[in-house]
Amino acid sequence: WRRSGGGDFARRYDATVHGESSYFVWLNRSKESVTLDLKSERGRHVLEQLLADADVFVQNLAPGAADRMGLGPEALAARFPSLIPCAISGYGTSGPWADRKAYDLLVQCQTGLVSLTGNEHGTARAGVSVADIAAGMYAYSGILTALFRRATTGVARAVEVSLFEALAEWVSQPAYYTRYGGSQPPRIGTQHATIAPYGTYTAADGKDVLFSIQNEREWSALCEGFLRRPELVADPRFATGSARVTHRQELNAVVSARFTESDSAEVMRQLDEAGIANAGVNDIEEFLAHPVLSARDRWRDVPIPGGATVRALRPPADLAGTAPRMDAVPSAGEHTGAVLAALGYGRDEIDAMRADHVI
Repeated sequence: WRRSGGGDFARRYDATVHGESSYFVWLNRSKESVTLDLKSERGRHVLEQLLADADVFVQNLAPGAADRMGLGPEALAARFPSLIPCAISGYGTSGPWADRKAYDLLVQCQTGLVSLTGNEHGTARAGVSVADIAAGMYAYSGILTALFRRATTGVARAVEVSLFEALAEWVSQPAYYTRYGGSQPPRIGTQHATIAPYGTYTAADGKDVLFSIQNEREWSALCEGFLRRPELVADPRFATGSARVTHRQELNAVVSARFTESDSAEVMRQLDEAGIANAGVNDIEEFLAHPVLSARDRWRDVPIPGGATVRALRPPADLAGTAPRMDAVPSAGEHTGAVLAALGYGRDEIDAMRADHVI
């Protein structure tokens, strides 16, 4: 709902996808784009018309902005009792940080995630926007819950999600470990902080392979079928999960030595044969060529502004008997005229609003 003249600033984070932002292309397939000046009387009137027929209103305006514009949950409930408002904020709409700005990496820092990510040489951010994604997914499930609640009770309930509380839920396991164990899990790169062996090791061809041991049956299979060291099964240093974590360095030395004897393909073949979960450590180019995605027909061509097309993944949740929408990524304000026409506005009215920068 930004004014015309550029739209969402995420459109300009980068220009790597045929001149478009990779972030915007990722998030805006199959959406319609309307530009509307909400500070103008006519712009607000259009919004009110849209809300009157809407099921859900999602906003992540700056702290306090929605309430000042009469778009807070209480005000909306009074005007549109069947509407489900969803507010996405940084640290919640109440409390001591309600007015504080929040971006993904700031929230990664505040929840302690950055302190868990990296290795002994330093911390690192997660490679994708996990706080944003977590908040979006909880908003999605909260909205679905509210829609179901409305369908069964007739009452529309507001939904609120904050980036901080969404990611706080995701770091609950290390939080429990820290609160009740006395220290937080160590930062050890691709090794698992509380399970061993569980991490990456370098094969003879230089490629890293990750594998995981989850129980004593798998530990026995690893020792006998891959390490070729059956005596290690009952070795007191490695006989239990906690013992293997305590003696991680000694265990890593044994595993690393075995990895140098075979290339990555052979390592993975032998781990498969032993029933041990494993995976090569792919880069993004290898991910893009992944055989699962091609064999399951997950890629589609999607138009983007300017006339180019991009390869986009189908949504991950398949609904039997239906095909997902895989429509274009819109240019800023591309659908404003069509939406206004659907509301009953004539061409002259639309042209006048465009001339006055209302749309």
